[in-house]
Amino acid sequence: MVRLSRAETQERNRAKVLSAARDEFARRGFREAKIDVIAERAELTRGAVYSNFPGKRALYFAVLADLAERAPRLATPPPNAEAADVLAAFARAWVARLPLATDSDSDEARLARDLLPEILADDHTRRPFAQLMRVNAVLLGLALERVRPGRRLVRVAEAALTTLHGASQLAAAAPGFGEPFHIVTACAALLDLDLSDDWPSIPPITSQARPADEPWTPPAATDLLTGDTVRPGDGVIAVLGLHRASAFEEAVRTGADVTAVLVTSDPGELAPLARLAVADLRGCLDQAIAPDPRPRLRIVCDAGGELAAAAGVTAVSDATETAVRVEGGRIVVRADGFGACHAAATG
Repeated sequence: MVRLSRAETQERNRAKVLSAARDEFARRGFREAKIDVIAERAELTRGAVYSNFPGKRALYFAVLADLAERAPRLATPPPNAEAADVLAAFARAWVARLPLATDSDSDEARLARDLLPEILADDHTRRPFAQLMRVNAVLLGLALERVRPGRRLVRVAEAALTTLHGASQLAAAAPGFGEPFHIVTACAALLDLDLSDDWPSIPPITSQARPADEPWTPPAATDLLTGDTVRPGDGVIAVLGLHRASAFEEAVRTGADVTAVLVTSDPGELAPLARLAVADLRGCLDQAIAPDPRPRLRIVCDAGGELAAAAGVTAVSDATETAVRVEGGRIVVRADGFGACHAAATG
């Protein structure tokens, strides 16, 4: 019998807890699910569950994030698509996963039903979630701009995501309400609206860039946009707490190659929420537009802080905003505070 290492045992136990929790949340919903039952299903102790997850809500977010990241990648974007085609395909992928009136009490519907109420429960989750929605709007907007260059389309993306999240909530509260085809048509029509969306050439608040000469030896990490293992090289490395997560756009708008490193003071609960938000968007984006041949943006959830530490950020919080620029395998510029991403990209 092969003896497992401590890390392998912990990983196996974590997988068992996630599987058991997924079954319990699907059967009873988040509110009625019991940690004792999850532990029993996983053939572990209650203490073993809490050694892997700090609380039931953290476990719930982790279950949903794991499911979203493991979902089949149905990459069937429309060929030679225009922006309206991309937005329609994105909306179509979104509404296709909404519960129908006939399956409103299915295990899948029960599993996700309590997500938004738990996010809204307190400011600890609500404030990061607001930033994560901004991240998703930037990502969708950038995708639209690839096929309709010339103006920023993040406001259009915000309006589309508002429409689609509203459709999700109504599908849960009033199954069968609304015609999915009309939702798709409405989202595509948003591109014809004149939504003022000018991007300032210089952010209102900009940190001062400082020259540096430091080694850059990053650990491998998972890019949330592709699921691939990456080791960020030259470009801007933006270390951002979840209260400032969307600030990476400042560097993207300069044309820099950007790696956004998301950090948090509560990795147990908020890191899986970040993973879930990006994975949900990625699942629809895969069906709307083909990936760039050379992605200039990566997003990493740095729950352990290893990538942040490589950038010289040894203490992180949800307010962290630090950026460095790497050239020739060395850190050559550093900036901290509001506007750090723009400063590191241009300084």
